[in-house]
Amino acid sequence: MKKELVITYGLLLLLTVATLVVLNFEVNDFIQRTLIITLFSAKFLLIVFQFMELKKAHVFWKAAVIVFLSLFSLIIVFL
Repeated sequence: MKKELVITYGLLLLLTVATLVVLNFEVNDFIQRTLIITLFSAKFLLIVFQFMELKKAHVFWKAAVIVFLSLFSLIIVFL
């Protein structure tokens, strides 16, 4: 495997463990939800740009994915 893929896979595992840690925090519900969505967004962007090779795509598709993710995250956090 390429070193870049191994590093990305390690980051995904680390973000998953971080999500489990955030779930066990005794903090405000809004803060916990925001942290979980932020970690989800980071994992989503890693997967999309690395494994689906969106980094080679047209700028429109990159922007469209980021705008979609932003809108989705904001809707989830503020509902």
